[in-house]
Amino acid sequence: MFSIGQLSKHTGVKIPTIRYYEQMGLIDAPERSEGNQRRYTKDGLGRLSFIRHSRDLGFSVEDIRGLLNLSQHPERPCQDAHSIAAQHLKDVQTRIAKLRRLERELKRITQCDADNVADCAVIETLADHGLCETEH
Repeated sequence: MFSIGQLSKHTGVKIPTIRYYEQMGLIDAPERSEGNQRRYTKDGLGRLSFIRHSRDLGFSVEDIRGLLNLSQHPERPCQDAHSIAAQHLKDVQTRIAKLRRLERELKRITQCDADNVADCAVIETLADHGLCETEH
């Protein structure tokens, strides 16, 4: 059995976040000691590690909930998990494309050699979105 502090240390998840995951129903409410301390099992540790790794990969809480549900039903098709991951990949690729457009635009407007703000491309472009070369 693990205390919440030990669970935090093993997984790198902060204690308030562990409590939040309990409230969200991502991890089961643990047993309590006589002193009312949370006591987590090895399964709880594994589940929290799964959640932590999923969050590190950027999965939403709802995606994690779906993946956790799938992990509890090993007879279900793997395609269900692949679908969640594939949609997340599409979302990541869309964000990356947007970030690349932002990067190009920021590079363009920061190459200005103006001596004062009156002639500054950054200020001018921020004041008039029509001066941007890309949609971002």
